[in-house]
Amino acid sequence: MSLVRPIYPLQSFLARSKRWFPVRTGTKPVCLAMSTRAETSGADREEKVVIVGGGIGGLATAVALHRLGIRSVVLEQAESLRTGGTSLTLSKNGWRVLDDISVGPQLRKQFLEIQGVVVKKEDGRELRSFQFKDNDQSQEVRAVERRVLLKTLASQLPPQTIRFSSKLESIQSNVNGDTLLQLGDGTRLLANIVIGCDGIRSKVATWMGFSEPKYVGYSAFRGLGFFPNGQPFQQKVNYIFGRGLRAAYVPVSTTKVYWFICFNSPSLGPKITDPAILRKQAKELVSTWPEDLQNLIDQTPDDAISRDPLVDQWVWPGIAPRASKGRVVLVGDAWHPMTPNLGQGACCALEDSVVLANKLATAMNGGTESIEGAMESYRSERWSQVFRLTALANLVGKLLQSDNPLVCSIRDNIVSAMGQSSRTNSGTHKL
Repeated sequence: MSLVRPIYPLQSFLARSKRWFPVRTGTKPVCLAMSTRAETSGADREEKVVIVGGGIGGLATAVALHRLGIRSVVLEQAESLRTGGTSLTLSKNGWRVLDDISVGPQLRKQFLEIQGVVVKKEDGRELRSFQFKDNDQSQEVRAVERRVLLKTLASQLPPQTIRFSSKLESIQSNVNGDTLLQLGDGTRLLANIVIGCDGIRSKVATWMGFSEPKYVGYSAFRGLGFFPNGQPFQQKVNYIFGRGLRAAYVPVSTTKVYWFICFNSPSLGPKITDPAILRKQAKELVSTWPEDLQNLIDQTPDDAISRDPLVDQWVWPGIAPRASKGRVVLVGDAWHPMTPNLGQGACCALEDSVVLANKLATAMNGGTESIEGAMESYRSERWSQVFRLTALANLVGKLLQSDNPLVCSIRDNIVSAMGQSSRTNSGTHKL
């Protein structure tokens, strides 16, 4: 059963839409009314749509809006695209969005399609294996380099859409419903619509009343192993389960393999960026585990290894703030950060971007709903899925990270029994 809800294709909207929201060029407003609002608010200039954050959600939202003829400005605090990080896994709902905004074919050429999963114990004993398409012929799973995904999305935007070195310092709403954004360099922007895509430490979300995401009790080492002469692994996810410790690795391309190690830790601990220390700590955690994993860590360049605490935030109905406030709205991790246990964080951010873009475009092009109503409709459509996935990812993580011997034994027996049942029923799960 799919957890994916249908999204509205941009192409069908374009076919229906007859009017376009006027697009401004340069930095000067095209009408006196817009100029007056900016001047009276003390702003340096006015923008119709401002997206805060140039990550996956921010760039995908900008591309989706651009496809619908709506210009936006993306504020990114870094000096360039944030091309650090390793890889992320996209399932069919993520690929559906990438196809919808016309970048899917370009990305598929660069990354391997993953055929299935093998789950093993730390001693090498296999618990289960299966192929994705045995249960869902439409499933598509690929691990994608974050760097490549961001560059591909950015390449679809008009020049000057992304404004780098633009750190948001403060937010202030006015009586007209516009939002005044103060940037770190002193620039003041008056925005009619603000879309917060600034991640788990979102300043936009904080302004809207959201609390800090909660640390879930375990952290992750991540890396991207590089094999210049070709990586040796089959196209499958390899999971390894221990007690309070687990790892996985998956081929990304013909030369790169993504890996992670999740380990329990009662506190966040100090922030460590020295790659030599990170490599040493990661190897020590799995020193008695299969050599393939040790070799992957050794084959990881210094700039492709990291350690991060894992956090999430459940958007409880009636308790958590709403996803929009006036004409300010949140997308992706800024609204619903989730642990990576289901591989759905990036997919959900991509789905958010297209659903929101379609609803805003409808309202801005003469639809019956107001901008505020379109944002509320977006929240209503997306809430049930993101809440369910956030909760499920958290619960799966608690089970997989347990260090209780009894819980681990039950977990392993369940996984093994599922594998035996699948092989008996289909006879095709063994890779």
